[in-house]
Amino acid sequence: MNNKHTHRFVSRITRDTLALVLAGGRGTRLKQLTDWRAKPAVPFGGKFRIIDFPLSNCINSGIRRISVLTQYKSHSLIRHIQKGWGFLRGEFGEFVESMPAAQQRLDESWYEGTADAVAQNLNIIRSHNPKFILILAGDHIYKMDYGNMIAAHVEQKADMTVGCLEVPLEMAKGFGVMSVDKDGRIVRFMEKPAQPEPTPNDPENALASMGIYVFNAEFLYEQLQADADSSTSSHDFGKDIIPSLIKTHRVSAYRFRDVQKGEQPYWRDVGTVDAFWEANMELVSVSPQLNLYDQHWPIWTYQEQLPPAKFVFDDEERRGMAVDSLVSGGCLISGAKIKNSLLFSNVKLNSYSLLEEAVVLPDVEIGRNCYIKKAVIDKGANIPPNTVIGQDPEEDAKRFYVSEQGVVLVTPDMLEQNIHNPN
Repeated sequence: MNNKHTHRFVSRITRDTLALVLAGGRGTRLKQLTDWRAKPAVPFGGKFRIIDFPLSNCINSGIRRISVLTQYKSHSLIRHIQKGWGFLRGEFGEFVESMPAAQQRLDESWYEGTADAVAQNLNIIRSHNPKFILILAGDHIYKMDYGNMIAAHVEQKADMTVGCLEVPLEMAKGFGVMSVDKDGRIVRFMEKPAQPEPTPNDPENALASMGIYVFNAEFLYEQLQADADSSTSSHDFGKDIIPSLIKTHRVSAYRFRDVQKGEQPYWRDVGTVDAFWEANMELVSVSPQLNLYDQHWPIWTYQEQLPPAKFVFDDEERRGMAVDSLVSGGCLISGAKIKNSLLFSNVKLNSYSLLEEAVVLPDVEIGRNCYIKKAVIDKGANIPPNTVIGQDPEEDAKRFYVSEQGVVLVTPDMLEQNIHNPN
C-alpha cells in the first residue's frame, strides 16, 4: 500500500462507505444443502456461516454500515444476522441491516440481477448518504482489508473499481474475466467466457472478478438508473454494467494480493458440494491456509453458549477419541472415533462408530456401529445405527447425493426425517 495512504486517510474513507452484501442467491450447485437456506447462510468451518466472512471483513476494515440484501429462503440468514451482528451501536450510525426483497417497484418483480437488487433499494441506500458504496458477494470464504481497495479507488480517481484475482484458465470460465492496461484500467471484460483471455505475464491464468465493486455513490445512482431504463439489459453488474462503462469511464482493477508475501491470499468459492467439503477439510490440516486463530483479523459470528466437547470411554474397542479433527462445543463423542473430520456444534456420536473425512453440521446424532467416510451430513440429521456411508458409491447414490468426486451429501429429507415441516 502506498505510504501516503495513512491510517487516518483510510479510516475517513471507510467511515464514508456503505457496504452492500448481495446475499439473495440460492446456490443451486450446493444441491440439497440449499433446499431450506440461502447459500450465504450455509454453515462453514465448525461454527461460522459463509456470510460471516464478508461481514467480518467489513468490521475489521473499519466499515460499520452494512446492508445485507436477501431474497431466497432468507429466514435463517436474517435470524443469524439479528442474533450475531446486533452488537453495533446505532447511536454512532453503525448497523448491519437486512434488506429483504420487498417488490418495491410498481411491477412487483423480485430481484432480476445483481444490479437490479441494488437499484430496487436505492431509496434506502440514499438515506444513508454514503460517499462510496462497496458491493460484495455474500458467498465466498476469504479475508480482505477493503480499506486498501477503497483507498486505491480514490487514488486512481476511478468511477468504479473491480476486485480481481488470478485463477486457472479452466476455472475462469465461471467468472467475469478482464484485461487491463499498464495503469490497471480495465480495457476488456467478458462474463463467463468459453475461451478466457490469459494474463500477459502468465498464460496459465486469467484475471477474474471477485464480485467486489467500489463505486462513487452518485456515479452508481446514475448508472443504475440508466440500466433500469434499458429494455435489453439483464440488470447484472458483470453482464451489463461493467462492459457498458469500460469504454466511457475509468474502471480500475484492484488485485487481491498480499503485498508483503507477494502472493495471492486465500480465497474460496464454496459453491459446489465438492468445493464445500474440500474447503472444510483444509481447515483440519496442521497448517491450513485459512487461519481461523488469527487474533488480528477475527471472524465474528453468533455463538450459542454450549458446554465444551466431551470424549468418554477408554476401552480398546470403545474409545471416545478424535485425531486430526476439529470438534466444536456441545459435542459428545461417546466411545466413537473421529479421524480427519470436522464437527459443528451439538453433534452426538455413539459407541463403536467411526468417522473419516466427514463434515458434520450442527445438531446431528449418529447411532452406534456406523461407518461414515468422505461425507457431508446436514444439520439435524439422525443417522440410524449400523449405517454405512462412503463405502459403496452405488448404494449411496440410491439414497443420497454423490458428487463427481465421491463426496456423499446426507440430509434429513433423504433420511425421510421431515424436520422442516413436521406434521
